[in-house]
Amino acid sequence: MASEVSRTLWWSRAGERPPTALIASGSQYDIAIVGGGIAGLTAAWHLARTGCSVAVFEAGQIGEGASGVNAGFVVPNFAKADPAAVIARLGREQGEQLLALVGAGADRVFALARDHDIACEAEQTGWMHVAHTPDMADMLRRRAEAWQALGRPVRMLDRAEARARAALRHCEGAYFDPSGGMINPLAYTIGLARLANAAGARLHENAQVRHVARDGALWTLTFETATVRAGQVILATNAAHAGVARRLYRRIVPLHVYQIATEPLSPAEAARISPFRNPVADTRADLFTCRLDRDNRLISGAVPILPFAAHGRMSRMIAARLARELGLARPPAVAFAWTGTAAMTMDFLPHLYDFGPGFIGGIGCNGRGVALSTMLGDVLARAAINNSLRDLPVPVAPAHGIPLHFLARAAPSFAIAHARWTGKVR
Repeated sequence: MASEVSRTLWWSRAGERPPTALIASGSQYDIAIVGGGIAGLTAAWHLARTGCSVAVFEAGQIGEGASGVNAGFVVPNFAKADPAAVIARLGREQGEQLLALVGAGADRVFALARDHDIACEAEQTGWMHVAHTPDMADMLRRRAEAWQALGRPVRMLDRAEARARAALRHCEGAYFDPSGGMINPLAYTIGLARLANAAGARLHENAQVRHVARDGALWTLTFETATVRAGQVILATNAAHAGVARRLYRRIVPLHVYQIATEPLSPAEAARISPFRNPVADTRADLFTCRLDRDNRLISGAVPILPFAAHGRMSRMIAARLARELGLARPPAVAFAWTGTAAMTMDFLPHLYDFGPGFIGGIGCNGRGVALSTMLGDVLARAAINNSLRDLPVPVAPAHGIPLHFLARAAPSFAIAHARWTGKVR
């Protein structure tokens, strides 16, 4: 396992890994899936159950990417796109289909964990988005009303209700979705891999796909020392950027996030901070997030202004912010620290891509990776079964990448710097 993943709290208790196989050069499959994260493994599981021959090729080890290093928040909405914006962007029919897909994401995750005995520390305690100012409370109230109109069981908590659920320093109310919650994301990812393997999918680790090229009616996938062929190819590599994964990487802005898990809090302190154990995020541009794990460790993260040699600096900053925001007597001791990369799109929506006949990709969870990746895996499987990207809830985006991508990659750091220097509430 890559050193970054082995630094995570999740790696210390990820569960038994499924068997993997060496690549048999010259082998042929109905469908090849590039990327062994939540989206790719969900798609593999669905497709293998239909009787297709399916192979998953992961460049590192399963769960090594964003699926295994995120904070484990399970959130059934978009981070930046409200329902009205989604419908304006996609039209009412597809917009409402996408909103329904996203809104069902958390329930799907917890149902999968429950129904298939995936031991991933699942807690469906609700998701809480906290307003740090009265103006933001008004914005969240409008958001709640828009989701309620779509049939979602969300509600707006007033200041007193919100403060009874979360001991945040700045809390003027909160958007609450009872279907959200939290999991161990690496254990969940490995659980999906076991499901896919049991259904007949072949799993390959340390199998970076360097090139994909059309060869008659099939696609040829080239590795360092082998080639395989497939009738269809699904690219689900999130923010990876080596080999064929670069096809998707050029279409997103990578957001590098530092995470910490503290030493366990006392039961009394944990109950004061989060008596109902629901994960939280606030509405600042330089947002504050927080959750407890099964042992009452605090888990939080932040985006660095300068993402260079930042482990120690960011760990200290995040711990100090936890103390400040939650009223702790001192910064908590840090037990684990790691980084991950979220794939952000320019419109904050997920996208599908058409790279040729039977070669598709999907990306763009925008910080909602666990729930949305699970649903994106469903959509990718459906597209492969129908061999078409038509009539799907996720929009198909143009094939070209982001112009001046090297500048776009720096945008998150500039945005965080601006938020910290100009924010009225700190």
